[in-house]
Amino acid sequence: MADGGIARFVRAEEATGGEEQKIGNRKRGHEPHARLGHPSSIISGFTMGLLDIAKLPTAENSAIRLHETDNVAIARVPLSPGATIVVAGTSVMVLDSVPAGHKVCLKAIGAGESVRRYGQAIGKTRMAIQPGQHIHVHNLAFEDHELDLEFPTGEIAYPALPANMPTFEGFLREDGRAGTRNYVAVVAASNCAAYTVDWIAESFDAASILPNVDGVVAFPHGEGCGMAIGPDTVQLQRTLAGVLNHPNIGAALIIGLGCEVNQIDHYLGPNAPRSKRLHGLTLQSSGGTRGTVEAARTRIKQFMEEMTEQKRVTVPASKIQLGLNCGGSDSFSGISANPALGVCSDMLAAIGASAVLAETTECFGAEHLLVKRARNRQVAEKFLGFIEGYKKYLRQFGGSFDDNPSPGNKEGGLSNILEKSLGAAVKAGTSSMMDAVDYAETVKSPGFVFMNTPGYDPASLTGLAAGGCNLIAFTTGRGSAIGFPNVPVIKIATNSNTYKRMVDNMDVNAGRIVDGDASVEQVGKEIFDLCLRAASGEKTKAEVLGHKEFVPWRIGPVL
Repeated sequence: MADGGIARFVRAEEATGGEEQKIGNRKRGHEPHARLGHPSSIISGFTMGLLDIAKLPTAENSAIRLHETDNVAIARVPLSPGATIVVAGTSVMVLDSVPAGHKVCLKAIGAGESVRRYGQAIGKTRMAIQPGQHIHVHNLAFEDHELDLEFPTGEIAYPALPANMPTFEGFLREDGRAGTRNYVAVVAASNCAAYTVDWIAESFDAASILPNVDGVVAFPHGEGCGMAIGPDTVQLQRTLAGVLNHPNIGAALIIGLGCEVNQIDHYLGPNAPRSKRLHGLTLQSSGGTRGTVEAARTRIKQFMEEMTEQKRVTVPASKIQLGLNCGGSDSFSGISANPALGVCSDMLAAIGASAVLAETTECFGAEHLLVKRARNRQVAEKFLGFIEGYKKYLRQFGGSFDDNPSPGNKEGGLSNILEKSLGAAVKAGTSSMMDAVDYAETVKSPGFVFMNTPGYDPASLTGLAAGGCNLIAFTTGRGSAIGFPNVPVIKIATNSNTYKRMVDNMDVNAGRIVDGDASVEQVGKEIFDLCLRAASGEKTKAEVLGHKEFVPWRIGPVL
């Protein structure tokens, strides 16, 4: 997209006005959907030109405007009072100190009028705001406004697979899926077995793991008892079944206390989630903690003897199911890492792989952009049903979607959930939404799929993994250290400062886009290539550090 490694950002005044616009060496204008927040995008029907962002700040590149109708720009670097910025040929004197990533007003906005970013309203002003003033929570109010929904009228077909399919080296499973890892899973049926499953997994050191086996991983958690029988137990059982039968799992044990609500018998017998290498134990029938550990060790050794015969083979990259998540977001998330991940998502969709967008709470305010991308009306309605269901869920506790942005999100420049969601949704790229599934539901469709999960990262990743995602890509602006027991988690930093501060946790520096050292397309291709390498066995930073966060989503009361 960029010449000489200089990132290019949108400026509408330079638009060609033609049906098709050439950006760098790539023609644009006929994609099925615009990439919201993507620096080379077409948003809401407006064709936009380019603004070069050089590495050293100047008046012309110190602030980024993402759409021609925006009345704010994003400070690329800290702005001081008295400084001048030039946006779309207009000079603005900065009146307040504006931290990097925060919004600076470009034109006078009256009290109660809309503030616009990404070409979308993100709230109304609490007072009149002058050009050059800092816009944030002190003068911008959240407003839950009605959105105009454009439903699909037809059916979008699945794309044809390419002649030259990329490949990776994975573990081919009996059900046709492919694992990117080959672990033994030791899963707790309830919190009463959590300590024991940890002990079982920790009892296997590196020297005791056989070839072609990646290790023994524990899945302790705090659920499984003291819970209402109904949707809550059904969701937990779906989650644990998805873990037991995950493509990255070659064998599994389910461990219970014996008297809990979530009985291990649910996972055994004719309705078992997997047909091979699955075993159940309870502490009450196995001699307590020590007896259970010894019995589990004996069975795991037998399983590993079988698993060592499994070897990586060349499989089509269409078998990748990539979970999309963000955490510790900042204002650069919607400018760098998320659009770059969107490029990767589109590349996966084009080859028949799956890109699974999570975090229902962070789609609120972007529903209208996703609904019109749905494969058909049924998928659109299903997606909206999850949004409405989440609203009802929050009302039980007197909450709202705007409770989602954390103090760190706000310190990073995100003022409310609308602004956050508009930048978060672009992780799913521009392709059609082919399906919408519930939390931890098995993902069966290729292309872009939505999954109903909380915005709370450990619970969201758990849902994605239980749904079958064999890789996860995680963007972060403030910095996150999260991982998952059996799924490689690729960390993508939105800015170079976070990447450098947490280099041991970060796999990709998308901050190079804002620095002017790379384009969105270049970083998106970098993420795609890393997905293939990670799927073939290259360890991510989270794996090297041993991060294994696992938190099922509990939706009901504690009894």
